[in-house]
Amino acid sequence: MDQFSHGDIFVGETIGTAILILLGAGVVAAVNLRFSKAKEGGWIVVAFGWGFGVMAGAYTAGPLSGGHINPAVTLGIAISDGGSASWERVPTYLAGQLLGALIGAVLCWAAYYAHFQANRDSEHASPTVGIFATEPAIRQPPANAVTEIVATTVLVLPLLAFGETKSLGPGHSGTGTLLVAFLVVGIGLSLGGPTGYAINPARDLGPRIAHALLPIPNKGSSDWAYAWVPVVGPLAGGALGALLYEAAF
Repeated sequence: MDQFSHGDIFVGETIGTAILILLGAGVVAAVNLRFSKAKEGGWIVVAFGWGFGVMAGAYTAGPLSGGHINPAVTLGIAISDGGSASWERVPTYLAGQLLGALIGAVLCWAAYYAHFQANRDSEHASPTVGIFATEPAIRQPPANAVTEIVATTVLVLPLLAFGETKSLGPGHSGTGTLLVAFLVVGIGLSLGGPTGYAINPARDLGPRIAHALLPIPNKGSSDWAYAWVPVVGPLAGGALGALLYEAAF
């Protein structure tokens, strides 16, 4: 993290995370909203949409910040790197990521504004929090947290093994970013079914806040009782992935 200034980190992470959430929440909206042309596109479409969102967001942010766009990744890299300069930059990364997630969620709402307005039809209205934040298929928070820990460990450990911390700065090709994008698709297909795979605290918390604040007709609850799972689970998984990497490599 040493090569990036605080200002560049904040700008890069804000823009990159906004792109991630716009494309990620956008694909969920596309397959769920009643009048969308992609209605019922299915989970494979969602997983690839999030993977492409990671690719676009990380490549965009890479020259400015390294393209973490995920607090769990930032935490894992800081643990692995171990330098004081890395830890000093963690709050800046997290602030940019949360702001970017909020912005991306608002942009998704704006892009699908007419479709959200169609939710006024009380006969066909449905809760909308799942477009913005994750919801478990079977609601058992301890088990759901374990799923998020496992899935995020499977993200951060290979990311570090790919040499991702060295592949995103100026002068690097960034091939690792493409590998991580495909990894996110794979995690979604294999481990995303139980919880919707947050694997990123900002990805869930920022859009959940946006959902609570946005004027969406008949939007339903923002489900704050569950909100700790996609924050605590990925952070624990990010730390565990880094510790395993340091122990094994």
